[in-house]
Amino acid sequence: MADKYLLRVTAGPSYDPSTHQIVAVNTPHPTSISSPLGTVSLSVRIQNYHVSPHALLTPKAGLPRNSPITSPYFSHPTHVHDQYSISFRLVPSTAIPGSALVFGNDFDSPIRDRLPPGFSTALRIVKWAVDPGIDGDVYGDKPFLYGNALSSVNVLRVGGKVDQGGKGGGKGGMEEDAGGSIEEGGEEGGEKLREELGVPAEADQRKKWFLAHGRTEGWVWEKGRVYWCDFFNPYLDFNHTGDVYFVVLFSLIPRQTVQSEEQAVKGKTEEVEFEPKQDDLD
Repeated sequence: MADKYLLRVTAGPSYDPSTHQIVAVNTPHPTSISSPLGTVSLSVRIQNYHVSPHALLTPKAGLPRNSPITSPYFSHPTHVHDQYSISFRLVPSTAIPGSALVFGNDFDSPIRDRLPPGFSTALRIVKWAVDPGIDGDVYGDKPFLYGNALSSVNVLRVGGKVDQGGKGGGKGGMEEDAGGSIEEGGEEGGEKLREELGVPAEADQRKKWFLAHGRTEGWVWEKGRVYWCDFFNPYLDFNHTGDVYFVVLFSLIPRQTVQSEEQAVKGKTEEVEFEPKQDDLD
């Protein structure tokens, strides 16, 4: 049944679909999202962004219908095996504690009946090999799976401060021929900031470093500073969803009055919506 569907990606500052806009997948034009907590420029890339030739809707590309099937991003040496990328430029308009910003998935309705056999085992493997910091409840009435953003995103680059017009802060380490690929590290003072906090220069080491107790508490997503993040992997292929048809919602959410990372992940504190990124099967 997967070939009866087209994929549409929308994004907005809240869970309310009326606040969402359609994301131009695989294009060099980011989607701009504003919230009282900051601004985000979002880019979504999906390798082989199309459906089966037997689909009921044509053409084969996903929605919008003129979307490129791929992106130069996937030709970059570090991304030739990846299936998708969710990257964004974040400029907070208020300081956000490092322990209070989580990244992951959540749903408004149960998905336990749609999960494939062996999902629990697969999740344990992901937690062991990919992101030991993720936690949640995928079998509940409102399933979720979150990890602290500092240890969850594959790439984190810190820039400088923007001017009053929101300009500046750096380029994200992106070369003209890199297809939007972001490099781990920093620029315009961001690299020094990382060094002063003791954050490792390499992405894998940075993710492990922030898993240690108390490390996220020492970080602040500063007001007016530019941060680039990229989340990608080679495991989720949107062209082979099998019989699992449900909305995949990626969210970047700050939680107020967070006392611990465990509370943030398990959703026991007051939640403030910031930047959901929603993939719909239409």
